[in-house]
Amino acid sequence: MTIGFIGLGNMAGAIIGGMLKKGVAEQSALWGSDKTEKTLNTAKEKFNMHVTLDNREVARNADILFLAVKPGFMGEVIDQIKDVVTEEMLIVSIAAGKTLDYLYEAFGNRALKIIRCMPNTPALVLEGCTGVCPSNNVSEQELSQVLCLLQAFGTASVVPERLMDVVVGISGSSPAYVFMFIEAMADAAVAEGMPRAQAYEFAAQAVLGSAKMVLETGRHPGELKDMVCSPAGTTIQAVKVLEEKGFRAAVMDAVEACVEKSRNL
Repeated sequence: MTIGFIGLGNMAGAIIGGMLKKGVAEQSALWGSDKTEKTLNTAKEKFNMHVTLDNREVARNADILFLAVKPGFMGEVIDQIKDVVTEEMLIVSIAAGKTLDYLYEAFGNRALKIIRCMPNTPALVLEGCTGVCPSNNVSEQELSQVLCLLQAFGTASVVPERLMDVVVGISGSSPAYVFMFIEAMADAAVAEGMPRAQAYEFAAQAVLGSAKMVLETGRHPGELKDMVCSPAGTTIQAVKVLEEKGFRAAVMDAVEACVEKSRNL
């Protein structure tokens, strides 16, 4: 099975790295293209894969083809490759905001097998979260095959396409919100005298541990919060300030703005 990538940026690199680390793909079966020699050389050195400046060459050689380019370049890339893709291959798009209808129209409404997905950057450390939406032309076996590849760098779950923009807001873009939260907590610790490197370590580990508690205990986040909030204690005072500053509403507004932007890409 040959796997091709058009676009070899950070997300493609995370996917490739995860697949190789988990052993679900072989270096000799990987093809990739990008618009710069520098990016190609980096991918070649890191993954020992086939690289080329020619998107069409990658499309011709791929059994599974990942379209890993920014949404603004998707139309241009599809125009370049649409006469060489076949109805036997699987096409996987990771572009935010580009619907299955858009992709089918761009490819000339052919009976292709297309899967739309939205990963996130924690895939770089094999802790990604990917929303997956297959078209009707994709069989259960083919979907399982792609899910196996995506789960090499984290979790991957099938969602209806009407929720793909929500996936962007709560998962695809949300690492940025979390990084801001970690940075803000660390800044406060630095203001109180803690060395910055240590402040980042404490803040990041607290977020990591808290997230694992949600996932592994299955308890409601509110219940876990209450476990930390002792009567007349320090934590409830911090929670009170967050509530006064509109913390929850700000987060909800941010996610909603992200979802709306994704819908209009």
